[in-house]
Amino acid sequence: MMFYDVIVVGGGHAGAEAAAASARMGSSVLLITMNLHTIGEMSCNPSIGGIATGQIVREIDALGGFSGIIADHTMIQFRMLNRSKGPAMWSPRAQLDRLRFSDNWRMVLESIPNISFCQDSVVELLILNEKVYGVKTMLGVEIKSKAVILTNGTFLNGFIHIGEKKISGGRISEKSTTGLSSQLKSLGFDVGRMKTGTSPRVDGRSLNYSEMVEQPGDDYPKKFSYLDTPPLVNQYSCYITYTSEKVHEILRSGFDRSPNFNGSINSKGPRYCPSIEDKIYRFSDRARHQIFAEPEGLNTTEVYVNGFSTSLPQEFQFDALHQIPGFEQAKILKPGYAIEYDYFSPLQLNHSLETKKIKNLFFSGQINGTTGYEVAAAQGLIAGINAHLKIHGKAPFVLLRNEAYIGVLIDDLVTKGTDEPYRMFTARAEYRILLRQDNADERLTPSAIDLGLVENNRLKKLEEKLNKVEKCVSYLNREIRTLNKITQPTRIATLLSRPEISYEDLFFLPEIKEYGKYNKLKEEEWQQVSILIKYKAYIEREREMAINLIRLEKIRLPKFFDYKKIQALSVEAQEKLNTHFPSSIGQASRISGISPSDINTLLIYMKR
Repeated sequence: MMFYDVIVVGGGHAGAEAAAASARMGSSVLLITMNLHTIGEMSCNPSIGGIATGQIVREIDALGGFSGIIADHTMIQFRMLNRSKGPAMWSPRAQLDRLRFSDNWRMVLESIPNISFCQDSVVELLILNEKVYGVKTMLGVEIKSKAVILTNGTFLNGFIHIGEKKISGGRISEKSTTGLSSQLKSLGFDVGRMKTGTSPRVDGRSLNYSEMVEQPGDDYPKKFSYLDTPPLVNQYSCYITYTSEKVHEILRSGFDRSPNFNGSINSKGPRYCPSIEDKIYRFSDRARHQIFAEPEGLNTTEVYVNGFSTSLPQEFQFDALHQIPGFEQAKILKPGYAIEYDYFSPLQLNHSLETKKIKNLFFSGQINGTTGYEVAAAQGLIAGINAHLKIHGKAPFVLLRNEAYIGVLIDDLVTKGTDEPYRMFTARAEYRILLRQDNADERLTPSAIDLGLVENNRLKKLEEKLNKVEKCVSYLNREIRTLNKITQPTRIATLLSRPEISYEDLFFLPEIKEYGKYNKLKEEEWQQVSILIKYKAYIEREREMAINLIRLEKIRLPKFFDYKKIQALSVEAQEKLNTHFPSSIGQASRISGISPSDINTLLIYMKR
């Protein structure tokens, strides 16, 4: 019988990051996937990053993951979103070459010696004394391991819906997985159903782009990785168009045959990425909705119709699309569809993403009720790290809410749970001025060094950057000038702290421009200098708040304690605590229904 340290089930974004992390830390890894040609497949839109999720990609990179690196190598457009707002909101997003992204992921994984591959489907976990020790595949092969990571995506009992057609599958033309959900349910896991969907793909040669508004990339495109990945030179544009009342009328005429409305689908879909049917139904007062034509790659004419996710019958999809400006002659390559699948409540997980019921079994990605490539990849990275640490008897690697968006993501899942596809937003992070996209390396790369996930040259690059930024901040705080409009001598840092003045405005002072040139300050380093000066008070305030968080996180709570013994707690608090079994006072404070007085009661009890 074959034996591995870690078995990763599923080759999507979560599975790829999980396999890479465990293997690079020293574990022997087997990646089992139903199709070796779809590793890292972008099942939906051909883009990565966005509001808050762009920060997550940079955090993955800072921790030694590969999503950002591969994105940089396969990028065809880059935009920094929310530049009109403060730097806490800046979010990188990129259009990618979908096929090259998947190919690059496979090449990366095949270059890691500790990873082996198996094209098969897992139908059963091998469990003894509430501890997983391997898997059984559809072909009847039993493979032993010390840990198993499930990253099944939408394949667990997946069903595809196109109008009244209901097809078993985890992705169009790919079969779903059965058996595993039933076993987990029999072991006491809470299982539910969720829904997601995707848009039609069309032939770009059949579109009339002159009828749409061009959306080019940034003039000076950035990157995701902190490494020296190749810069983006030639960018492809996306194009914006709109639906109309005529489009809505056609789509409404098919509502009685839509699985969203005729009872075929009862599960919840993503609230913040609804289907075109949902948008028309929920926002009936709107005369139009935005549609994006997004190229799928350099060497293909395929275009993704973002904003038109649908599960209506094909004829309604096609008729409605042809009424959209620029799409009058569109040739549809693939219809849109909805997909229903099993997920498991993340309340059943520890912060390490190990399940509470079965030791050495980890869940990551859509199996936890999340949506999005970046969120899945982040979970996979953390699960891969912790699977390796667990089987080697080491403490789990857990990120706090003040340390990373990844920490916010996982804490939200395991503390609050979710009954609809979870999506990350900057608003979910209390410490977002600390969790900027520009400083993910500063926050996380030292941990990646300790874990053995990145080379020492990463630390050298980080130290050089921090040294230059620190020296520049000190220099600007030290230098005093008298300017025409300001009669009093003023520190240059004080000038820069004004909202209307940018670091570029300082370059009219020859010595400042010379300072930057002599010290070889890059644009991102000047930006960080500016942020540290302009937002100094906000940064200090959030750091103080974070200290209080850390204090509460350090007060540990006993495992499986009966909170009904603490009579001073409210009845709701007793019930919630006996359901969640939080690991710390900090986690308990974030559970819905736990009041500040309940936390004070817990603090008094713990002191006793």
